[in-house]
Amino acid sequence: MANRKGHRRCFGSVRQLKSGRWQARYRDPATGQLRSAEQTYATKTDAEVALTHIEADISRGQWEVPDKRAVLFAEYADAWLRDRKLAARSRERNEAVIRLHIRPTFGSGSLADVTTSRVRAWRGQLLAAGVGEPTVVKAYQVLRAIMNTAVDDELVRRNPCRVKGADRYDVPERPVLTVAEVYAVADAMAPRFRLLVLLAAFTTLRFGELASLRRRDIDTAGRVVLVQRAQAEMQDGKLFDKAPKSAAGVRPVAFPDEILADVIEHLELYAGAGRDGHVFLGPQGGQLRRSNFRDRKDAGIAADVHFHDLRHTGNTLAAAGASTRELMTRMGHSTARAALIYQHMTADRDRAIADRLGSMIRQRQGDAGT
Repeated sequence: MANRKGHRRCFGSVRQLKSGRWQARYRDPATGQLRSAEQTYATKTDAEVALTHIEADISRGQWEVPDKRAVLFAEYADAWLRDRKLAARSRERNEAVIRLHIRPTFGSGSLADVTTSRVRAWRGQLLAAGVGEPTVVKAYQVLRAIMNTAVDDELVRRNPCRVKGADRYDVPERPVLTVAEVYAVADAMAPRFRLLVLLAAFTTLRFGELASLRRRDIDTAGRVVLVQRAQAEMQDGKLFDKAPKSAAGVRPVAFPDEILADVIEHLELYAGAGRDGHVFLGPQGGQLRRSNFRDRKDAGIAADVHFHDLRHTGNTLAAAGASTRELMTRMGHSTARAALIYQHMTADRDRAIADRLGSMIRQRQGDAGT
């Protein structure tokens, strides 16, 4: 094992790599060439133990020249996922991508077997098999991240994921509803879901942010919704609240005076009991899920319009007279720049955005009355 601080080992050395993992290095007993252990380790102690075993093998005459091709991709990918700090839902998604779309092609080989030509062919085969382009892009991004770590661990010389344009796709233009169309959707909903549509459009909150709202998050006097968390759903159906990805995700969002009556009525008739009661509940009184909302036959949403388009619509409507900084803050963008902007934005400016939305609603109401 390594000596205390200030002293070097007599045999080999260990160092921490860019990936955060530890590498054991030693001199080839025959050639004097500096070699690295066949794998990297999660802790310094693990690397030192491995170095001790190598030293023992050399002393017993049992050491063989290592072959880095022996580092199996499947084992390395498992270790890569295990060692990453990820939210539960993100970990589940990455695990599914590796299991369903990466391991079937690369899992039986070594890291050295992952070549640019194989990556290009693998990507083409996924697309040809009908796998959705967003999923293929995600799979490519995960594979590239795994191989980037392998480069940092000095197990491969360069990342083979070098297919131009494979890490992105063109998002189709989404529809933008008019204020009248937003109300048409809201009016066609079951009454307990009417406010869900109005807040999605006029506060631009995400579905998970809306589903996690509690009564205490609604300030009717200030006409403000406080976003503090977001609901996530695992593949097994388990629901849980997660913290925003950054400080920018925690934010007050003003809503127009013109929907205050809708907010008050909803809280009286449909929200859960007590300050911690959920603002929105499912059809049977349980927690709101995407499935029990999306599957409603009375939703009144056209097949080519998705729930997220309400947020897109709200952002587009709010853009009239609002600066990019104000919009980024209102939307809760999770970049460092957006978080910094949030600290300097005043509530008065956010109120002005809500007031402009309110004027659009009043115009719609006036048009409907004529």
